[in-house]
Amino acid sequence: MADTAAGPVDLVILGGGSGGYAAALRAAELGLRVVLIEKDKLGGTCLHRGCIPTKALLHAAEVADTVADSAAFGVHATLGGIDPAGVARYRDSVVDGLYKGLTGLVHSRGIEVVAGAGQVVSPTAVAVGDRLIEGRHLLLATGSAPRTLPGLEIDHRTVIDSDDALALGRVPASVVVLGGGAIGCEFASVWRSFGAEVTIVEALPHLVPAEDEASSKLLERAFGRRGISLRLGVPFADAKTTDRGVTVVLEDGATIDAELLLVAVGRGPVSAGLGLERIGVTTDRGHVVVDPQLRTNLPTVSALGDLRPGLQLAHVAFAEGILVAERLAGLDPVPVDYVNVPRVTYSHPEVASVGLTVAAARKRFGEVDTATYHLAGNGKARILRSSGAVTVVSAQDGPVLGVHMVGDRVGELIAEAQLITNWEAYPTDVAQLIHPHPTLSEALGEAHLALAGKPLHVHS
Repeated sequence: MADTAAGPVDLVILGGGSGGYAAALRAAELGLRVVLIEKDKLGGTCLHRGCIPTKALLHAAEVADTVADSAAFGVHATLGGIDPAGVARYRDSVVDGLYKGLTGLVHSRGIEVVAGAGQVVSPTAVAVGDRLIEGRHLLLATGSAPRTLPGLEIDHRTVIDSDDALALGRVPASVVVLGGGAIGCEFASVWRSFGAEVTIVEALPHLVPAEDEASSKLLERAFGRRGISLRLGVPFADAKTTDRGVTVVLEDGATIDAELLLVAVGRGPVSAGLGLERIGVTTDRGHVVVDPQLRTNLPTVSALGDLRPGLQLAHVAFAEGILVAERLAGLDPVPVDYVNVPRVTYSHPEVASVGLTVAAARKRFGEVDTATYHLAGNGKARILRSSGAVTVVSAQDGPVLGVHMVGDRVGELIAEAQLITNWEAYPTDVAQLIHPHPTLSEALGEAHLALAGKPLHVHS
């Protein structure tokens, strides 16, 4: 039966992941009545099967690497092995603590959470079981799920996806990672730190192909030094299960035997079966088509996050959720600037960037200025035994267009880089800022000093 006692609520949100709950929290803060529908757990993929648990694994891997390399610091420690159950307890404790905090926060804002799989039955109503929930506006925030290649079946035993990889209760002896994007590189990094033999297969010429080519090459060299095998520029052809695991066949005829094949070729929108065709929402290959204000072709329906085309990042969904809530509350929010969204791959080493790559900047502006500062000259990087570089690209006699970094913990620097690009700062503006010594942040300052024509700890 329909919710009619108090009339329709202001906003019905289908999906309680990063974008959905961000919209719910901001809308409630602005005085709107909100119902949030979630078939699993609040927090969605990011909290339970993505950002948070994978980064917990990556930190456990960093601890393992530090212990294994402890003699280099004059500390004699022995890595006795990896306890997968102990790692899982640590990972789950992080997730559980954040989940409890989130559920309490949502409850404190007076947001009603309905458990169940919702079906869109009209541009203003969603059915959950026998209950019909009506609202003045509907927000689609159902996110994404791991996808595979045509003809490649994920059996969840020897051919697995990222969800399976997180639930894996052991360290595999050997793994082929199909896909050299962020997800593939992060799992490859974890498993290598835990002692597995890892091969990454990527059809494009470089790892993290959306990043600046120089960053990709630095990551490839670092992975090579760690003993991670790379097969780049060679497409996948087939996978055959064997008594010992799986044999991966590449288009050049080469074969790779491993215990597991992780399929990390991206994520697809969760839009099938929601009833979108019934109400006439425009889609494109499963993605919901939206305008810069995240409105669909129907005036009462919006969509955000991995459901719409474009960047699939939790922090983008947070921003989009806030935008939708503020628009519905009558405010005038600024559309998300997707070019200047910070991006991080949390492997060892990390890759972080914001703005245009050097190639994209040249394509758009013609001649540009660039400067690269290598972490070999940075005191903190030396202390951490980290290598990599910071590259800054700017328009000639103009603002900074992009910042690209490779090295341990450089993801923590990307917020400052985002301020630089989003506020269209000139290299000379940043060059006069003082960065504390010794910190990794100095590398960002040094790159801008060089671009401003007054390099300090770099050869001219």
